[in-house]
Amino acid sequence: MDETMMNRITKTITSLRNNNMAAYYVEKKEDVVPLLKTLMNEGETVTHGGSQTLKECGIIDLLNSGAYNYVDRDKAKDRDEAEELMRKAYFADTYLASANAVTEGGLLYNVDGNSNRVSAILYGPKQVVFICGYNKIVRDLDEAVVRLKTVAAPKNTKRLSCETYCAKEGECLAMGRDASYMCDGCKSPQRICCNYVISAHQRHKDRLKVIIVGEKLGY
Repeated sequence: MDETMMNRITKTITSLRNNNMAAYYVEKKEDVVPLLKTLMNEGETVTHGGSQTLKECGIIDLLNSGAYNYVDRDKAKDRDEAEELMRKAYFADTYLASANAVTEGGLLYNVDGNSNRVSAILYGPKQVVFICGYNKIVRDLDEAVVRLKTVAAPKNTKRLSCETYCAKEGECLAMGRDASYMCDGCKSPQRICCNYVISAHQRHKDRLKVIIVGEKLGY
């Protein structure tokens, strides 16, 4: 980790805390689970949205350990059961996620298609814990939009085998316009960029918690 990046991480953590979010730094992904254990109580209800980062950090293995009441939508037998499990997430003690981008000014930027994740971020679970590699840090919302349209969305649509422009071309068809293009995109029925949430200064202090990891993780 070079000094410039470390300074950006420090600035981001300070800004998150100033926005009433708890913020932490760990050096490597293996440090995430030990920290997370201090933020959750055994026996509490825990669930999460779709996230490559959680898998990379060994968090899914932790949830499957039996120490928590793990609401796992991936075990649903069909779509109806999956929908039921996603609704149970609103009553969870802890909701785990990553962010599409974290600004140096302390904003969290998240975009969803189905929107179970962004809705849980906004309201419901007692706490939401984000695990983010330092690659998710951007200077401002303009960079957050670019990151979503050129990195997060293309990689996730390709991973999910979605028939979208960005999955085929590697970037959103709206690229190249001014900042007002945030919500522009394709008309595919499999589009994953449908609802946009920016988390700024929080009324409920420390309900949102952000763990910044000194490694590149997820999309």
